[in-house]
Amino acid sequence: MIFDFQYLLFAGPGIILALIAQAYVKKAYAEASKIRSRSGYTGAEIAEMILKAHNISDVGIEPTHGVLTDHYHPVQKKLRLSEGNYSGESLAAIGVSAHEVGHAIQHKQNYFPMYIRSALVPISMMGSNFSYILFMIGMFMSTAAIGKTLMLAAIIMFATCVLFAIVTIPVEIDASRRALKILVSNGILGNDEIGPVKKVLTAAALTYIAAAVQALLILLYFVMRYMAASRDD
Repeated sequence: MIFDFQYLLFAGPGIILALIAQAYVKKAYAEASKIRSRSGYTGAEIAEMILKAHNISDVGIEPTHGVLTDHYHPVQKKLRLSEGNYSGESLAAIGVSAHEVGHAIQHKQNYFPMYIRSALVPISMMGSNFSYILFMIGMFMSTAAIGKTLMLAAIIMFATCVLFAIVTIPVEIDASRRALKILVSNGILGNDEIGPVKKVLTAAALTYIAAAVQALLILLYFVMRYMAASRDD
């Protein structure tokens, strides 16, 4: 499909948007990483403070390798912070850490979009892994009924990836909103520190929006090719 001009026409804008979003989040994170928080807390300490304030005692905090590999695992109830954010005292470290704690708070409060996303994880992973292969096989066999069936199956599978990407947006935005509110209301951030942290959280949200747009455009390509194959009957 990468040699199909129509595929590039659909996927190209999404790829460009994703690259721009990634560059923006890296820039915002790098800038905020250079600014030490006046509170002096590390990312791990901030995470522990917020968890305790919300009476969450069953979530562990641990470092993980990589950069911006921070995440909350709802099944294992683990808050994993990249090493730089775990021990770092920068505005980026406390902002990202607070964001991940926001997911733990969502989990405790039964935030519905988060449960939808969690339920979609195994289905969307299967769709991401197999839909392209299935669709390509279907395209090569499109003159036969089985080919169109495979293409339709691939569309349905990939649609779960699109749904996952769309549901992820409100989950991530809500976690960032919670994080900023907590940091400000508890006096952890000064007025002049809010801007850099907000910029990091906003930039991160844009990457999820870009991912959703990219997935939607690819789904539209799949649908367009399926309709074209159906008209050729």
